Amino acid sequence: MKKRLLAALMAGAMALSLTACGGGSDANTTTDSSAQAEGATDAGTTAKIGVSMPTQSLQRWNQDGTNMKQQLETAGYQVDLQYAGDNDIPTQVSQIENMISGDCDALVIAAIDGSALTEALKGAKEKNIPVISYDRLIMNSDAVSYYATFDNYKVGTMQGEYIRDALDLDNAAGPFNIELVTGAPDDNNVNFFFGGAMDILQPYIDSGKLVVPSGQTEKAQCATANWSTEEAQKRFENIITSVGYGPDAKKLDAVLCSNDSTSYGVQNALLAAGYNKDNMPVITGQDCDKPNVKNIIAGVQSMSIFKDTRTLADATVKMVDAIIKGTAPEVNDTETYDNGTGVIPSYLCDPVFADKDNYKSILIDSGYYTEADLA
Repeated sequence: MKKRLLAALMAGAMALSLTACGGGSDANTTTDSSAQAEGATDAGTTAKIGVSMPTQSLQRWNQDGTNMKQQLETAGYQVDLQYAGDNDIPTQVSQIENMISGDCDALVIAAIDGSALTEALKGAKEKNIPVISYDRLIMNSDAVSYYATFDNYKVGTMQGEYIRDALDLDNAAGPFNIELVTGAPDDNNVNFFFGGAMDILQPYIDSGKLVVPSGQTEKAQCATANWSTEEAQKRFENIITSVGYGPDAKKLDAVLCSNDSTSYGVQNALLAAGYNKDNMPVITGQDCDKPNVKNIIAGVQSMSIFKDTRTLADATVKMVDAIIKGTAPEVNDTETYDNGTGVIPSYLCDPVFADKDNYKSILIDSGYYTEADLA
């Protein structure tokens, strides 16, 4: 299988060297050498896929892991799904090293810290185990073969556009007060989320239509370690106090939040300061976590970007399947995502947004949630 996979992928648009390290007592043999079964290697064994997820403390990663495991198993693969505690980098490194030394044929990794896996993945490179970077781009590693994610720049622009339209910035006189909250500084996606949103909002800040009273406009100032709800809440409590925001004090018109966990922290801070659904600023989010969708329905949060994990899991499983069968996976971006060793061929899924007006059609009618889930 190793030579055949290597030859097949070197003939494609980007050279990849692949070596299956599967086998062992879990192997299922077949006598038909002319047709490869689903999930099977050329040697007739069932391929084993290692899936590394960052944490189980956030709903979205539980859903990502569950969807990935289900779809890979449906495709006929063995799956070693592991979560790295609560965003614990040493745990993730150890788990990945064990997957590499164990019977794995491919790795799918959602990194906690995109720059922390360089050493760990040297073993994958040496063994020619293909690595798919999942949702968060793994940086500074030439072991990364492909990247599967959503169009993260578009996520940011959609959040910026929502604020622009909700405040009618192109027509209203203003000025409007806004504050900015983004995610983990070691997550490469933040560059796209925050960058995309600011590409929409910065011209209004430059013109004075939007004002950031805290003065915190740089990405580093707006970052939230580990995308933590608690850290976002603490920072925003300090902003409320220092600026003097309040329902009967200085007006706050909008808060750009890059995801739902940080958005939830901001909402907690505002609610504690006396805000309610009738005077909340426009607040964005991402992931459509259940508590946040409930707050959207209640009028506390304005919107959340919906990234259907089933769609991303499906795209990733197709990548895995192509790799195992020795063909080139489908990609739709070969220019954007450079991890420091070169541009990584990527497949980008399209995000959409959900708000109070469309959440039923986006989230319930699609089968992602039930009415009971959001009650």
